[in-house]
Amino acid sequence: MATDHHKRIILFPLPFQGHINPMLQLANILHAHGTFKITIVHTEYNSPPNQSNYPHFTFKSIKDNFSEIVNQLAWNPDSSFYLKHLNTSCVDPFRECLAGLLRETDKEPVACVITDAGFYFTQAVADELKIPRMVLRTSCLGCVLAYTRLPFHSKMDCFKLTKEDSQYESSVEEYPIMKYKDIAKITINPQGTGDFVGNMLNEMKASSGIIWNTFKELEESQLDTISLDFKVPNFTLGPFHKYFPASSSSLIQQDRTILSWLDTQPPKSTIYVSFGSLANITESEFQEVAHALFKIGLPFLWVVRPGMVRGSEWIESLPERFLERVGDRGRIVKWSPQQEVLAHPATGCFWTHCGWNSTLESICEGIPMICSPYFVDQPINARYVSDVWKIGVYLEDGLERVGIETAIKTVMMSKEGEMMRERITSLKEKLNNSLLDGGSSHQSLINLVDYISTL
Repeated sequence: MATDHHKRIILFPLPFQGHINPMLQLANILHAHGTFKITIVHTEYNSPPNQSNYPHFTFKSIKDNFSEIVNQLAWNPDSSFYLKHLNTSCVDPFRECLAGLLRETDKEPVACVITDAGFYFTQAVADELKIPRMVLRTSCLGCVLAYTRLPFHSKMDCFKLTKEDSQYESSVEEYPIMKYKDIAKITINPQGTGDFVGNMLNEMKASSGIIWNTFKELEESQLDTISLDFKVPNFTLGPFHKYFPASSSSLIQQDRTILSWLDTQPPKSTIYVSFGSLANITESEFQEVAHALFKIGLPFLWVVRPGMVRGSEWIESLPERFLERVGDRGRIVKWSPQQEVLAHPATGCFWTHCGWNSTLESICEGIPMICSPYFVDQPINARYVSDVWKIGVYLEDGLERVGIETAIKTVMMSKEGEMMRERITSLKEKLNNSLLDGGSSHQSLINLVDYISTL
């Protein structure tokens, strides 16, 4: 891969686990395969942990004033509120930081800045400072296609439908893959989300190119459509985490003791449950999960983040004597080394919130999914998993023990589950081939490195 060894790339992730991880992974890929020098600009809030693990990177912190509203994260589920705040409060600090970096690098020219697509304000700053801006979009291609079509502004009432409404179970006319009950989960503020999505998509189209953490064989038809809608270079070089060993950029301390416990479980026997780094559930939902896991009788590893259960610090609202009755069949931890858990021979099913990183990691290891999406892109991912790729079951009606038990039995004990496993194993093989010399992701990486070198 030909490149100028003295060029620097400046990367700027959104300050959330699901955005920081892929940006750091991309930085590692570009450093290793393009021999670019790397600077990571980051907010004070959720600054990337373990920076000493990246001695080959330069880290620059900027003020974000996020502390003014961060305490609301626990009770305000409107993601557009926080994203709008960040896109306003970071403008001046980012401009000053980027201008300073450009002044410092006379002997080391900056090739481009790569920002999270969610930081849409950065296009105007890059244009002002006359530097190319590329974007990293941390969702699947299908999610962006859905965003271009869903009626955020024209039919806002459809985002507020409940089970009592006749349209609740119907397909959305503008994007028939989705049901109205799916888009009701995407946002509680369709006006704010529509404004954010519109700004993000417009500035993606204005960028110098889009980098995707996906692979062509998974979303080939979506890539064809994206290439028509977004007439800038598109690079599908994912999955990023497959280029390197398991990521060390987790914002939460991982409990690695569970790997030795997994070693004692039979192959493909264990249900792995994790709802990600942001989702919250009620005490009643928490107990429904517990009752279902107890009754199903299979080994389970359950990640319960401190504060995940509303009104609880950790697991104090478990049913009486739950841990005693489960015994050695189950483990509850605060966080796990997820990639290693999914790759473990004992893992047979992943019950997930369907964040894109988790979905892609499950595909990478050939583990069928049970989907419990909460907000933003997660319901879109879940619909692709269950209805398009047919590699999992969507718990469409929430966390209720009978539905949970049915879903687990479907994935772990039925002919339908075997077919899901066959389909996801086939996707895993295509994914692995895409990373080999001549594969689609490998070629896309070569194209990206060459493209950045010409900017």
